[in-house]
Amino acid sequence: MRRLNVFWNNKKAGTLTEMRPGRGYIFEYNPLYLASELPHVSMTLPKSKTPYESERLFPFFANMLPEGTLRRVVCRTNHIDEKDYFGILYAMSDVDNIGAVSLKKIENEVNDTQF
Repeated sequence: MRRLNVFWNNKKAGTLTEMRPGRGYIFEYNPLYLASELPHVSMTLPKSKTPYESERLFPFFANMLPEGTLRRVVCRTNHIDEKDYFGILYAMSDVDNIGAVSLKKIENEVNDTQF
């Protein structure tokens, strides 16, 4: 199981989890983010207490993946299969993204309650 924190303008919006390699994804909003006035991270993932589940990576996150030559470079540099979408997201996390949404590796699972 691999996990990434999802941030909206540096506020922790939720967590994206890959349950099995290559399939089985869950996006869950942070309770503090849900209680805030901040918007949902995507039109396809409106704020909800119920976690979102999908066999495939949610299109919103798949659209954050690099394409073409940049994807090949990221995959070769990090020894990642080009079809390992979550692995690519993981490798690209902690990098400054265009837009309000960013992904960060989870450093400490035990104390991961920040907002």
